[in-house]
Amino acid sequence: MGLLSWGAVAESLDAPAPDGRRLGGTIAQELQAEEMPKVENKDLKRERNYPEQPPTIPHKIDGYRVDTNSNKCLSCHSRSTAAKSQAPMISITHYMDRDGQPLATVSPRRYFCEQCHVPQHETPAAIPNTFKNIDQVLEGGASQP
Repeated sequence: MGLLSWGAVAESLDAPAPDGRRLGGTIAQELQAEEMPKVENKDLKRERNYPEQPPTIPHKIDGYRVDTNSNKCLSCHSRSTAAKSQAPMISITHYMDRDGQPLATVSPRRYFCEQCHVPQHETPAAIPNTFKNIDQVLEGGASQP
């Protein structure tokens, strides 16, 4: 049974990075981190691409506290505060239990907003996107004989 020498270990760390997403360098090299992308903060509703798609968050949420004791999102989007804040009220489905029965408060299953809703960043697409929503698919089919 042989032992690896330090030279063999150091040489293996100079192998190219294991995935194609990391640009340049080897595993042993420390590269400068890329700048964090800016969060989109336009407060405009985005079109949804399919039924039941959770809406994205159109504003910054840095520092929003969402834990078992408080939920900053509900200070604007709950049933009781939406009219005053002029923010869209969360869906009525968030006030139902798993059997579809209405609840007085937000369901614990729907309390942690970022499980489904995410903010968007101002970044170019990592890969080309050719997604077509159902309206675009139907329009394309109708134009063909």
